[in-house]
Amino acid sequence: MNLYSNRRNKVLKAISDNAAVMLFSGKAPMRSEDEAYPFTVDRNFYYLTGLDKEEMVLLMYTIDGISRQTLFIQPYDETMARWVGGRMLKEEASEISEIEDVRDISELDDVIASLMNRTRRIRSFSFFFDFWHYEMEQSDTLASRYAKKLKDRYPYINTQDLFTIMAGLRLLKDEYEISCIRKAIHTTNIGIQQMMRTIKPGINEMSLEGVFNFVLAQSLCNENAFKTIAASGKRATILHYSDNNQIVGDDELFLCDLGATYDHYCADISRTFPANGHFSERQKEIYQIVLRAQQIVKENARVGANMRDLNKMVVDFYRNELPLHGLKKDVSEYYFHSVSHHLGLDTHDIDGGLGTALQAGNVITNEPGLYIADEGIGIRIEDDLLITGTGCEVLSAEIIKDPDEIEAFMNSNQQ
Repeated sequence: MNLYSNRRNKVLKAISDNAAVMLFSGKAPMRSEDEAYPFTVDRNFYYLTGLDKEEMVLLMYTIDGISRQTLFIQPYDETMARWVGGRMLKEEASEISEIEDVRDISELDDVIASLMNRTRRIRSFSFFFDFWHYEMEQSDTLASRYAKKLKDRYPYINTQDLFTIMAGLRLLKDEYEISCIRKAIHTTNIGIQQMMRTIKPGINEMSLEGVFNFVLAQSLCNENAFKTIAASGKRATILHYSDNNQIVGDDELFLCDLGATYDHYCADISRTFPANGHFSERQKEIYQIVLRAQQIVKENARVGANMRDLNKMVVDFYRNELPLHGLKKDVSEYYFHSVSHHLGLDTHDIDGGLGTALQAGNVITNEPGLYIADEGIGIRIEDDLLITGTGCEVLSAEIIKDPDEIEAFMNSNQQ
């Protein structure tokens, strides 16, 4: 039994008897005229199948203790194969996912109709969908549209959200997942090093973003974990600055927040370094404060802790420390985000909330920052941590962050 079969069986066990799960791989929306946006697979579908293709549907159910798993895919089309490449064959999809029953997607509605007829006698039969909706005005997903269609035809059925079940599984990373994150981090490190070699006063932020993307391409990584933040000077005090189109000044710090992926698993790293290769005394002073805050998180990230408490430790430290360095406004004026989030198939990975106790196998970020707009200083240092039985492991330890090491590296590698 392979990785994906094990995961699917855990889901079936969690939904108990007389229930079904339906997940959609997704379809890229159209962008303009005949051009579509790049396709990105639904992460829960991918987690349970290992398949990275459009217009696939996973149906699983258990009735009176007997479980079935069926995969529906687009049929092979010779004409489409000549234009854009062949669709996945049923045999290929079955081999990757280890689902024996693979059918044409045109059969989906008939299979559902048969299933509903078989379960009409079961008053509590439930259908689980991924009802993800990040914004109120967000367009309906394939899952929400199909759920509405199902409720319209069978108004007595009970539909439920799969979120809690999937969060419980995806929070705990297995060895393969951790190895993927390590590989993504390693590629990210190569990219950051190349940015350090390339940066110089007068360069455009976009050029540095391009340097990182080129390294990803060289590493055969065709997917960023998220839109790169490449911010210099005062722009680095904007948390999610993404224009990346301004000139880097001589005495400015450069903040990058970025990540490569491997098999869709994400790295999420932030580093801050000086454009001219040398921190000013004030820049290094503030940098060291952020570094100490990060160390506090590292020392306290362990089984049983939670991210809300870790963030409070950072705020309490800043509240005592910042006035000693002339920063006398409320901490929220200089630090206005949480110190951590879960990491995995999504950069802000599915989780159970800030107050949920950490468990061995969780991967979280450690990213304190300080943003002093009136001094043009924005500093964030971010690592990725694996929670273990004895504390945590810094998965991104290979990426230098000591200010002296940064200066030494930059001044020995300037192009």
